[in-house]
Amino acid sequence: MHRTLGARGVAARAWERVGDPVDYLCVGRVGIAETKRQRVRLLAVGAQDGRLRVREIDLDLGDRRTLHAYDTGADGGDGQLAVFWHHGTPNIGAPPEPLFAVAVRLGIRWVSYDRPGYGGSTTHRGRNVASAAAYASSVADALGIERFAVMGHSGGGSHALACAALLPERVLGVVSMAGLAPFGAEGLDWFGGMADSCAASLHAAAQGRATKERYEAEAEYDPEMFTEADHGALSGSWSWVLDVVNPAVEAGPGGLIDDDLAYVAPWRVDPARVRAPVLLVHGGWDRVVPSSHGEWLARRCPSAKLWLRPDDGHISILNHSPAAMGWLREHADRG
Repeated sequence: MHRTLGARGVAARAWERVGDPVDYLCVGRVGIAETKRQRVRLLAVGAQDGRLRVREIDLDLGDRRTLHAYDTGADGGDGQLAVFWHHGTPNIGAPPEPLFAVAVRLGIRWVSYDRPGYGGSTTHRGRNVASAAAYASSVADALGIERFAVMGHSGGGSHALACAALLPERVLGVVSMAGLAPFGAEGLDWFGGMADSCAASLHAAAQGRATKERYEAEAEYDPEMFTEADHGALSGSWSWVLDVVNPAVEAGPGGLIDDDLAYVAPWRVDPARVRAPVLLVHGGWDRVVPSSHGEWLARRCPSAKLWLRPDDGHISILNHSPAAMGWLREHADRG
């Protein structure tokens, strides 16, 4: 959830060089990069299997703000279920490459965006968890998507729930994996069970931006926040996580700071308002977002089902994503 994960750097091909070919959704063809810019590394994956491509679009939100989005359905999405991927902290918003094959099998179209302050999206100080609804709506409108499902990991799970609560007529289903409950949730020891470094980071955020900025200036990666199963996933099936964490971290702590300030502020929406089917997936050994958060959300959300996996941590829980996607497709189709 926080800081770069070890010494591994950004993959060499994760950046466009001036003069490189790049596929821009806004022009619908391959052009030449005029400036160095982050690209969707996953384009290469789509080209290999001939079925899945990831394209980028920059949305003008007004007030000189841009929202950078991703879409795997640009070549036609008939019969596909659009699923918004809400990323964790600190990540860029590229959709999850390890789940591409599952998405093809289930007919899922990934759509996502960099939250403001990450990747190609303009910083927006003061955003909150509920802001996800407006961002997702802007992307969906631009892509001509009327209804969709939402899925998120870690802090992205919280954003997915808020999005569903505020867009009941558009959201067909929700999967939140290792998501945070609202700060100050009644009956929940919000910091209880967190790794010391995670709790310290969020305590700093609770004291305001200045304290949080000072904390991040000195903070270092703490491998103890992850379990043995997590480290195994990071070095294996979910090594992709490093590809979205490292560029977010290398760009500076701004996005992370804004995220953590949002997590310890009111969501501006009650997750109990979610009407769509909700699946909460949580690891019993999670040290970043303890499973008590998932259990609280399960009690709070009338339509929620909880999958508690006792042997998993914060990253290894992602190994249950294919089953969760199957659940999401089934329940969204009923809507």
